[in-house]
Amino acid sequence: MPSAFQTTDPHAPAPTSLPALAASLWRHRALILQLTRREVVGRYKGSVMGMAWSFFNPVFMLAVYTFVFSVVFQARWGPGSNESRTQFAVVLFVGMIVHGLFAEVLNRSPGLILANTNYVKKVPFPLEILPVVSMGTALFHGFVSLGVLLLAFFLFNGYLHWSVLLAPLVLLPLVVLTLGLAWLLASMGVFLRDVGQTIAIITMVMMFLAPVFYPVTALPPQYRPWLMANPLTFIIEQMRAVLIWGRLPDWSGLALYTLAATAVAWAGYAWFQKTRKGFSDVL
Repeated sequence: MPSAFQTTDPHAPAPTSLPALAASLWRHRALILQLTRREVVGRYKGSVMGMAWSFFNPVFMLAVYTFVFSVVFQARWGPGSNESRTQFAVVLFVGMIVHGLFAEVLNRSPGLILANTNYVKKVPFPLEILPVVSMGTALFHGFVSLGVLLLAFFLFNGYLHWSVLLAPLVLLPLVVLTLGLAWLLASMGVFLRDVGQTIAIITMVMMFLAPVFYPVTALPPQYRPWLMANPLTFIIEQMRAVLIWGRLPDWSGLALYTLAATAVAWAGYAWFQKTRKGFSDVL
């Protein structure tokens, strides 16, 4: 049996602390990379264009957004007259990238354990890395889309803001939060099969209750607190600040978001670890 899969006493309580989580991810980093690579490649296996689809899919999507919103609707994000015709599509695409990362991981999470029952029953396997592998796959596609966005912004405007270098730092708190929710949903999906259907509806609703297709200022003031309660809203706004508007992010807001995201990640991981013993009984 490979050493990466070796565990201690299977009847011992699974560790739930943040240091134990960090140690597990570091210990299995090679396995995480291997499974992520396999999943990314496997998604395009058998297609003629192969992994080139990971680039052309966001290109086609951005082209459609640009045509529909700048030509058909002639939409503008703000009232300023100096906004280019394609600005709306680029700004909208930022929101779609952030929501797409969040939704892809959460929508897959309830079925992660169900789709890998052999890991539960046949071999001692670090099940806690499965949501991390799912996140790695989503990040790969998200950063490809981000590259397409930056390429389009440069072609449309002739420059890039230096603040685009801060985009991964802005996205990090959302990654942490999403992982915590993924651990929770992966566990719940084993015991409650309706979770998968429910979370798909919730993530779709969250897209429309976040400033993806419209700015926060488009809502009356009395409704804006509800919009800001959506965890996607703050990250979308900060990503637009560093990518589109060339501004620094709200560092204090990011710090508070990171603390809350870490708490959620810890809670989700602890729940997953405490319930994992029941997976084999249900499956």
